[in-house]
Amino acid sequence: MTQELPIERIMQNALLTCDLATPLSEVAARMAERRCSSIVVMERGVPVGIWTECDALAIDFSDLAAMRRPIAEVMRSPVSGVHRKTPVGEAPMSMEGGSRRHLLAGAERLYVEDLRRALEQRDQALALSRQNLQMAERVIDASQEGIIITNPNGVIEYVNPAFCQVTGYSEEEAVGRTPALLSSGRHDASFYRQMWRELDAHGYWRGEIWNRRKGGALYLERLTITAVTDDDGKVTHYAALFTDITLIRENEERVRRLAYYDPLTRLPNRRLLEDRLGLAIRHAHRQQQGLAVIFIDLDHFKQVNDTLGHAVGDELLVQVSVRLQERLREDDTLARLGGDEFLALLPELGGLEDVRMVARRLIDAIAQPFEVLGNTFRMGCSLGISLYPEDGTTADALVRNADTAMDRAKHEGRNTYRLFRTEMNAHDSRQLALESALRDTVESGEGLAVHYQPLVNRDSGEVEGAEALLRWHHPEFGDVSPGVFIPMAERSGLIIPLGRRVMEKVAEQLGEWRLAGLSPPRVAVNLSAGQFWQGGLVEQVRELFQQHDLPPGQIGFELTESVLLDRQQEAVGLLTDLRELGCRIAIDDFGTGYSSLSYLQDLPLTTLKVDRSFIQRLTGDEGERRGSAAIVAAVTGLAQELGLRVVAEGVETEEQLQALARYPVTLIQGYLTGRPVDAATFESRYLGCRVGA
Repeated sequence: MTQELPIERIMQNALLTCDLATPLSEVAARMAERRCSSIVVMERGVPVGIWTECDALAIDFSDLAAMRRPIAEVMRSPVSGVHRKTPVGEAPMSMEGGSRRHLLAGAERLYVEDLRRALEQRDQALALSRQNLQMAERVIDASQEGIIITNPNGVIEYVNPAFCQVTGYSEEEAVGRTPALLSSGRHDASFYRQMWRELDAHGYWRGEIWNRRKGGALYLERLTITAVTDDDGKVTHYAALFTDITLIRENEERVRRLAYYDPLTRLPNRRLLEDRLGLAIRHAHRQQQGLAVIFIDLDHFKQVNDTLGHAVGDELLVQVSVRLQERLREDDTLARLGGDEFLALLPELGGLEDVRMVARRLIDAIAQPFEVLGNTFRMGCSLGISLYPEDGTTADALVRNADTAMDRAKHEGRNTYRLFRTEMNAHDSRQLALESALRDTVESGEGLAVHYQPLVNRDSGEVEGAEALLRWHHPEFGDVSPGVFIPMAERSGLIIPLGRRVMEKVAEQLGEWRLAGLSPPRVAVNLSAGQFWQGGLVEQVRELFQQHDLPPGQIGFELTESVLLDRQQEAVGLLTDLRELGCRIAIDDFGTGYSSLSYLQDLPLTTLKVDRSFIQRLTGDEGERRGSAAIVAAVTGLAQELGLRVVAEGVETEEQLQALARYPVTLIQGYLTGRPVDAATFESRYLGCRVGA
């Protein structure tokens, strides 16, 4: 405070003095120049009077005579002094008369200045506080988090716009009520008691809570409640901040479902199945119980996709999943592994017969007709079953062995089930090793050889052609049957490069024979569906003819009916191009597939080969003879009317040859007329014969 300041703090830096004879005009000039409010009059170095600005107010400065008067005439006296350290508040007590008045006037002015500065500081502080308060209000209003402020009794005093946006309640509807207006009913009284216990103990609570909007919809929020206290620690308000996390949780759930569930059928996927299977194995181990894994694969599902489209295929999979689930127990798990593959987990089994019963139910469920997007058709399924602990003690082993058993079910007739056996695993390992060896062989060509079986004219006995038959000898596996490695090549995708090697070997051999001056017959090469539809087949044949200088038609082709059945119109163009190269086209194993008489008329074919099964039955018992005779008569008669040559396959005895005498058969192929032999043997035995055109 000003009253406590020492007197030296309000003194001028240098004391202004004059003597008794100094004119007033000079005194006034010196005070103005030095900006002093007073002047001390000295006599022989001793203060004798004082003159101040207040005294000057009584002087008429326009009166020149008055201004020439000496200061001694107008000064105030006597003058008393105080020590420079004396407080301002005590100084007046040491002064008398006018001196006291003049000093107090200076002190009052300094006090006013201090007061003015204090008021300015207060105003600045108030302005800053008001600015901060306005900023805080704008931040709260703009916050994306809902904010509620209540009094100590929980009555709402303030809500921000985000609260209104999330809850649907306006500020007028919320203020004056309690947060109970948002209660969802999902949390019991113990939940809220625990919340308040933590709030009282720690001063805040944070967690997730379900609330209800004004419209009745539930939402999940992340909520933080903080107790606001005064200087004495008494709660004055509660402030709650919350964020609607309903969409966040829904997105997390969607991601979780994508990670663990199949998006099409909503069934558990492989990842979730492995988790459940692992838990089931541990439980079965503890309880000394068994469990089963059933691998389910639809039969001919690819044909549905190829012919009816993927939309029908997808809807079919959904219906299949529903049917399978309906036939399983409540505790069983059905998962989709991908494509048309499903897997059922059966925990807590009572015995093997329970598994068999479930398998039969699943097969029967799929066997019922399906109505899919206006299409009605039937499906079948093949099942493989593995048991814990007999067939494996890990999830991988059980699934793998069930898959192996399912493959066995497909190979043994489809639309059935098979239990896993240990020998299947050994067979599977050998198949894998064999497939690996086949890949190496296809790449290197080592161990592959082409044998030739003659086609002999029935009437003249002349060799009019030959069929190229691939043989494979491996250093470890020995001679591998075509019935083993050809289907393996088709399943593994090796059939196309393997078929290309056969064509190249045949063309190369024919070229060598012709360069040697021999006249080889036409040679037929078998084409798989993959080779026929791969693209570039006609150009490949043309290049082989040019490269090895072969005459038109030196190489012909044999196809099965299934290759042409679904894409008959596209096949016309390909076969026509091959016929323009002179190639003969034969239908192999005619009568054993999905025979369609229309394509015999539409396609540019040259030959029908009657399957060996019909030929062999011509000499069987009476019933077999009658049936086969009718079929052979129909096939050969039809071929004759269409101008097609007929080849009888698998003729092994003279009796069979004699039985064919009554039918219009052109060529004979079989062990009776010649077994398949290597190129050197074929050359020595048959290339001296006269070759037909």
